[in-house]
Amino acid sequence: MNLIILILPLLAIFLMMRSQKKRQAQTQSMQSALQPGSGVRTIGGMYALVKAVNDETVELEIAPGTVVHYTKGAIAAVLEPLEYDAIINGRPAEDEAVEDAEQDADADEKPLSLSKDEAKADAEAPESK
Repeated sequence: MNLIILILPLLAIFLMMRSQKKRQAQTQSMQSALQPGSGVRTIGGMYALVKAVNDETVELEIAPGTVVHYTKGAIAAVLEPLEYDAIINGRPAEDEAVEDAEQDADADEKPLSLSKDEAKADAEAPESK
């Protein structure tokens, strides 16, 4: 029984260290794969476009003509081009735009047939122009 009490915390520590190493490896591979033209999000939540990549730093364009220097460790995520464009330009991503258009089309459709009461009310309603 005492052996189990000793083994369980060691097992938990081992599993936590393993997942931490896996996360570090993913982050390092993402940061080493940075290329000019990629959209990124920094750990501070700033969105920018990568202009140049050096050994330890990256040059990020945060606004047209405004370039700042960050360490590679400050890059939290590399964004997909559509995702970056949607964030920067305030537009929904492509799949969200398609869903919005479908919902708008569904709302604009009229029923194919009216009930007797609706047809009578429609016929009696004065036309307004």
